[in-house]
Amino acid sequence: MIFRSRKRLIPFLFGLAIFTAIVVAPDFPAVSDPHGNPVLLTHEGKAALGLFLLAGIWWVFEVIPVGITAIGIGVIQSLWLIRDTRTALTDYMDPSVWFIFGSLLIGAAFVKTGLTRRLAFYVLSHISEDTRLIYLGTFALTAFLTLFMAHTAVAAALFPLLLIVHNLYEPNGHRTVFGKGLFIGMAWTAGAGSIITLLGAARGAVAIGFFKELTGQEISFFELSFFMLPLGALMVVLLWAYVCVVFPPERQRLPGLREKARGLSGQLGRVTKREMATLVIALAVVVALSLRAFVPALGHVNKSAIILTAVMLFFLLDILGLKDLEAVPWNIVLLFGGAMSIGFCLWQTGAAEWLAIGWLGWFRQAPWLVFIMGIAFFVLVMTNFIMNVAAIAITLPVALVMAPFIGVEPEIVMFAALAAAGMPFMLLVGAAPNAIAFESGQFRTREFFLWGIPPSVMLLVVLGVFVWKIWPWMGMPVLIGQ
Repeated sequence: MIFRSRKRLIPFLFGLAIFTAIVVAPDFPAVSDPHGNPVLLTHEGKAALGLFLLAGIWWVFEVIPVGITAIGIGVIQSLWLIRDTRTALTDYMDPSVWFIFGSLLIGAAFVKTGLTRRLAFYVLSHISEDTRLIYLGTFALTAFLTLFMAHTAVAAALFPLLLIVHNLYEPNGHRTVFGKGLFIGMAWTAGAGSIITLLGAARGAVAIGFFKELTGQEISFFELSFFMLPLGALMVVLLWAYVCVVFPPERQRLPGLREKARGLSGQLGRVTKREMATLVIALAVVVALSLRAFVPALGHVNKSAIILTAVMLFFLLDILGLKDLEAVPWNIVLLFGGAMSIGFCLWQTGAAEWLAIGWLGWFRQAPWLVFIMGIAFFVLVMTNFIMNVAAIAITLPVALVMAPFIGVEPEIVMFAALAAAGMPFMLLVGAAPNAIAFESGQFRTREFFLWGIPPSVMLLVVLGVFVWKIWPWMGMPVLIGQ
């Protein structure tokens, strides 16, 4: 029980104390938007900020299961009248949560039919037996797949494959340093790869939409990829190097891995009809999601509806059954439901706008580089606590309005914010791949948080170099009038 463990009881009480202190504190001072209009923080907004910090503390220290903390987000909103109960709890069934649910069931179909084992043995029979190069191959494959499909779907598809890799490394199923590096690295590189194209995550389309609405300018699919490719690729390499240093595998090699993988692959026999049907359905989902970026008629079809159509087909074709539905990791689904609820809570109570304006107000007289990096830092912090789409929706409108006052072109502001939003390395709720990797049982939430701080700093340093030198050299406009 929580009250028998001091390690859990102290952060539990600390989270409650922070929430209570913010709720009962005197009114916070108003902040001024770029046009000089005052923005007040309401009582509901204060409570939303307190709940935001409480959830973060409980998630980091895993005071109670992460899914139960997520439920608490909706309960507290209702009890403290922060938002209407129906509104607060409806967010748990947001289309983004359904997308994660569908991705998990696609992964379950791959496992049940044996496709995952077939793919795993094929990959393992063609890669190096050096464990550090296994890291590299895994991370490169993860990042490559996010060029064509959502990083959530990539993580869900690769997760069972990585379980097989780790089982070959440690047949008894114990936790290993290699296991930590394998799953944490997969989550991180899924984020790094997902910034390169519009297909990797929904945040890119949201950012471009805000950019067009507020500036009247358009960012094309290929323009985004042109500027993001070197940054994403460099981060994948740096993350691999970091994982090799902090999670050095207990063994340098897995002798006989290729031969064992080939032998196991031969035992699987020919591809079955169920495997082929699963593969065709999954590829159809990838194609449909990809075409949404190019075919205007498909742009109105929600991505969650596409992936749930595939889920229905799995059940209609008897590829999945009732037991598979009951086996869904609801802890993860609830986690993201809570993340959506707190994100909308911050937005609808005005707390997010107050935070963004207050933070960016410190940089009105700052040099242009400091202003842009201040935006990136704020987005990076927010995207670790709430869904990255919400972090973009909260920050970008304020930043784009302020940019002309600083003399900065809005395009570089958008790219910097979008890059930061794609790489939440510290909290599980920051991105679905983080939570999916957590299901491996190879690491704790506190470990993920602590080991995620150095790569977050690394991201800001690399992003600063790109904003300062590399993107301008590539032709991105920086200062107005230049």
